[in-house]
This record gives sequence, structure tokens and C-alpha cells, in this order.
Amino acid sequence: KGILQRAGAPNQNERVYPKSILMREAKKYETLIKERRALGELDHPDSSVINLKNVSHNVREIHWEGNDLVGTVEILPTPSGNILKELLKANILLGISSRGMGSVEPIGKGKVQVGEDFELLGWDFVSNPSTHGAFMTPVNESKQVVSEDVCGNYCKAHDLIREIITELSW
Repeated sequence: KGILQRAGAPNQNERVYPKSILMREAKKYETLIKERRALGELDHPDSSVINLKNVSHNVREIHWEGNDLVGTVEILPTPSGNILKELLKANILLGISSRGMGSVEPIGKGKVQVGEDFELLGWDFVSNPSTHGAFMTPVNESKQVVSEDVCGNYCKAHDLIREIITELSW
């Protein structure tokens, strides 16, 4: 469980996702979640097509917490899912990153904004997510682990930096 995407703030790629666009795409994505087809891969592939032989997880739910789109994913018993599970068991801090298609528009100071034609394809597990603090925290049915237990002050620092950048940028 953790942050999947953040609206309205520049990510590490200097890309800003307007909340209205993310809300629209999240609403469309909920259909895939209900149909249990919200699949993702271990690492971003070169293609926009989800390759079933590389699937590692299925997104189970998404919801908004302020400007953060938060979600829960299920690790699947596939070869890539088993690698993902073993990395998490070894306490490797893994992030998650959206995969999508669309144009971007310059908004100044080296930043770009995702255009109205953006289409969310899903989320993939990655070693270095572009969204600050988008690290997934393992949970189980009896005890939920708080994300600060996994990434400690790193998450706090990224959140503070994000708030400062957001204030200075807008």
C-alpha cells in the first residue's frame, strides 16, 4: 500500500499532473480494478502494452488522500511477482511509477504539465519512482505497516521538500 501518484506537484522528472486529469484517469482505471485487470509489471517496459509474461501485481483499490492518489496492490504468484515478493521480503525499498501516454506542455522553470490527452495505463514497480515518496509498504491481513517504518526520515524529507517546491512553484 502507498502513494501511487501526486497531483499538482512537480515530480523528479519535472512533470506535473493536474488533479483534474488524474481524477478523470483514476475514475476510468477503477473499471480495470473492478474487472481484476489492473495489472502492472516489474520495471517499466519499452512498450505501452502490458506484457502478461512480465506481470507482477494487480492494483486492488485506489483512493484520494488530498492530492495523493493512494492504492493497494496485490503481488501475484508469477515469475515477476515472485521476484517482487522476494525483494520486499529482503527489505528492499521499492517504488511504484505510473505508465501513461500523452503530450506535455511547458509551464516554465523547466517544468512540463501533462496534457488533456493523457491516458493512464497503470503502475509498475521500479527502483526509483519519479513521484516523491511513492514507495510501497507491505501489509498483511492482521497488521498494517506504516510507511515511515520502511523509509524513515527519507519519506519525511521528501514530503517537506515537496511542500516547499509546491509553495515556491505556484
